Amino acid sequence: MVHADASNFALNVTKEEAYRQVYEQAEGLFEGQRNWVIFSNLANTASLLWHAYKSLSAPSSEVNWAGFYVLDPSTPKQLILGPFHGKVACQTIKFGKGVCGAAAEKMDTQLVPNVEEFPGHIACDGDSKSEIVVPILVEGKVVAIIDIDCAQLQGFDETDRKELEELAGLLARACDW
Repeated sequence: MVHADASNFALNVTKEEAYRQVYEQAEGLFEGQRNWVIFSNLANTASLLWHAYKSLSAPSSEVNWAGFYVLDPSTPKQLILGPFHGKVACQTIKFGKGVCGAAAEKMDTQLVPNVEEFPGHIACDGDSKSEIVVPILVEGKVVAIIDIDCAQLQGFDETDRKELEELAGLLARACDW
């Protein structure tokens, strides 16, 4: 298969079907890619997620940012911007700050139906209304996070949590962090 074809998602599929395609395509794209290409794997995954969301009905189709923050090797307890699709973003986020920092510090998924109600929310994109952030854990430590923003309230649900946590597990295993 041509790599670009991995980003072709049929319209009107279920959310579960779209996530299944993301997972299967990511797994195929990761084959043989482990060391210096962590960012390549993350870039391809950000693209897969972006196109998957755009193939779904609202609110999923209203995703306005999909990407990653990665543990900053030069500064403990800080994330740095990784590959993404969407508007320009915050370059660094300290553990415990905003939704991303909360997910990193707590090592737990943050499903936020309304970002305005999240204490300390960092508004990188003022259009974002809801957010889900999933930590990628290796040997009990956060190495990166998946960050998805939506321009609608309540843009994410338990299906998103389940499927993104599964994807985080694949990314944890597929890269030499």
